[in-house]
Formats: sequence, C-alpha cells, structure tokens
Amino acid sequence: MRMQLTSPPTSPPALPADPPPRPSSIRRKLSAAACILIASGLPAAARAGAGATTQLDTSLLLYGEQARAKVTEPVVRITRLYSSGQRLSAQLALDVISGASPSGALPSGVISTEVQTRTTPSGNVETIPPPAPDQIPTTTFKDTRVAFDADWTRPLGRFTTTLGGHVSHEKDYQSLGGNAKLSIDVMHRLATITIGGGYNHDQVDPVGGTPVGLTDGSTLLTSDPSKKEVSSALVGISRVLTRRWLVGVAATRAWERGYLTEPYKVLSLLDPTSGLTVGQLTEKRPSTRVRGDIQASSVYHLSRDVLYTSYRYYRDDWSLKSHTIDTKYRHELGGQAYLEPHLRYYTQSAADFYHTALIQGEAIPDYATADYRVGHLQTGTVGATLGFHLFGSPGEWSLRGEYVGQFGESHPNDVTGVQQDFNLFHPLNIATFVAAYSVGF
Repeated sequence: MRMQLTSPPTSPPALPADPPPRPSSIRRKLSAAACILIASGLPAAARAGAGATTQLDTSLLLYGEQARAKVTEPVVRITRLYSSGQRLSAQLALDVISGASPSGALPSGVISTEVQTRTTPSGNVETIPPPAPDQIPTTTFKDTRVAFDADWTRPLGRFTTTLGGHVSHEKDYQSLGGNAKLSIDVMHRLATITIGGGYNHDQVDPVGGTPVGLTDGSTLLTSDPSKKEVSSALVGISRVLTRRWLVGVAATRAWERGYLTEPYKVLSLLDPTSGLTVGQLTEKRPSTRVRGDIQASSVYHLSRDVLYTSYRYYRDDWSLKSHTIDTKYRHELGGQAYLEPHLRYYTQSAADFYHTALIQGEAIPDYATADYRVGHLQTGTVGATLGFHLFGSPGEWSLRGEYVGQFGESHPNDVTGVQQDFNLFHPLNIATFVAAYSVGF
C-alpha cells in the first residue's frame, strides 16, 4: 500500500550543484553547507576525507502518527569517489509500514452494536467493533516497500553530468524510473546553472482489483495493474553573492497521466436533512495532473554557524496550491559536534474536486475525493539534529528528532445535519526520529 507521510509530494526541487571550493576557509564551509541544504539523500551525511575513496551512509527512520500509521525505514547508501572527480552511488531502502489510515468516510452519526467484517488493503479480513457515532472510520494496513536507487556523476571542465535510476516494489505499487541532470559553472565559477529531467513508469495494482470510480465498489474497472506515467523537468541557478552567502532558485514541472485515483479511499453519502451516512462511493480523480513549483534557498555562513532558509510555492491544475517556509540553524558546539534546530511551516488549499462528503439526491460530480491530504491542510514542524564524533572514532553520527502537527478543517461547510456537530479533523500528532552514521574510508 502506498502511503503519504506528510503533505502531497511534488517533483524533488533539486537545486544546482554548489560552486567549486575557493581558497577561503569560509567559502569551503559555505560550499559544504550548500550541499547539506540541497541534498535529498540521508540526513547529516558527512563528507569523505581528502584521501578517502568510498563513502558509506546509513540511517534508520522511525515515523509514527498518533493512533495511525507507523513506519520503520533503514537506508544504506554507498558512494565510490574517483580521482577524476567521478562519483558512483547506490542506495537501498526498506520501508515497513503498518497501522491505520482514514478511509475518507464520515462518522455514521448513530449508535450501533453491530460487529462488522471487511477486507483491508493488505488483503486480510478483519473484525471491526461497533464504532462510536462520531468516530472517523479508518482502514488498517500492513506493507513492505523495497527501493533501489543508483546515480553516476561525471565532471568535465565547467560541466557536470548526473545520470540516475530508481526501482521500487510493494504489494500493490511498482515504480521504475530514470533521470538526468547537467550543471554548468559560469561567471568564473561563482554561479551554477542546472537543467534536468526524469521519467517514471509505475503500476498500480490494488488488492482485489481496481474499482470503478464513484460507485459502491462492487464493480471492477479492471483486475489487471493500471499504468501511471510521470515526466518531470527542472531548471535552477545557484549564485555565490559574497564570501559568506550562497543563494539558489529552482523550478520544477511534472506531468502525470494514467491511474491517479487512490483505490482504497471512499466518500460518504449523507442524508440531506439528518446528515446521517446512508452509503458510500469509491473516489475518482482525473487521469492527468500537471504540477509546478519554484523554490528559493539561502545559505549564510556566520563567523562559525550556518543559517539555512528556503521558501517554496507549489500549484497544480487540480487547483491545489501550497506554501512552505523552512529554516535550519547549524550551531557549532566545538569538538566536531553541532546542533541544528529546525522549523517548518506548510499550508495548502484544497483540490477543486475535494468534498468532505456527497449529499444523497444531488448530482454526482465527474470527480470527487474526501482524502484529507488534498484538502485544506496546515502542518508545523519543530525539531533538531545533533551531530557528533563518538570518542574520536572515524565517521560522524547524527540524531534527529522532530514533531509534526497537522491541522485541517474541523467543521467544514459542505456537510449537513449531525455532521456539523462532529469534529471531522482532529489535529494529527506525528513524531519522527532518525539515527544516521556516515564514514569515509
């Protein structure tokens, strides 16, 4: 089962490669800081020493939502560094996912003593105790995802090329893709321009088959896997403004087509007067989606510490828009240790076909979903990373802990009757912990 842990993802906002080292000590630290800021790999990855030819990065992520999903993710990445400046990397990740997720349905609004049975997205049959009248229905699941990524980087004068590939597999979703990127140093290596693109060919294969959208789910659209294709492009520039200050701007565009519906999500049908649930329909989303975002980033090196800030604006043709503000402050503690507090704020509008529920007797729209992840949403993140060397041993350790609070519309306007009295979006508390170790040899 695919699972989205936070806000809806977009194409990775990859920024250009940082400029080459300068004689200035501050400039070298600034360049390294930029790599940390724009990296999409393991957290707090340490750089290999000057004589090292191999870099090993490992991490363990523990993710937990209050009374909902839990994820354990170990990751191993190994990078081979060559004297010519070429770099070959491979990464293996394993996600063990379990717990519960809202089905999209609303509370029944009535007191029931009936015990129910149902088939979960994992293919298991479960017995469900009678829910409380105001309880939001959830669906339990359990799945394992294995992902392998590899990339090769080759510098050639002012040019740097990167080629990468990706493959992942889980019970009901498979993904295969590739990407390429070209970076060009200009302005005496004070600026770097990057262009790139990627393509993913995915297959969605829900347990029990793919249901027809906006029906009771008893009729299957197909029992074969459904295709999903994603093409993406990026362009960006980074610029060294002063000995201490590096800025970057990057824009990405992604085109999705194929089966984009979440096959396990449903919407409730409400009685127009009482607001009681009288049935439910499977959701249905458009078969195309165009995403776009632009991100501006800044790295400023103070006398010892480093300040990272970024702002990202996102929109798509589903009318979903979002804003993200992210700040990190790396404080050097001495003795090759540092503390990096982190603050992040995210807010998004709803997709134009998002409905908390549908009203019985009214016309069924062409597309509809009650998935809160494409509704009105806000998240706030606070956390910190501690990096250190243990008793003079080689390599760097890091520990990161974060709390994420997620908030939505507790009393939306598109419900009626008894549903107006219920809290339909209780704040979701999320905790993450990452332990990482990086060493060069």
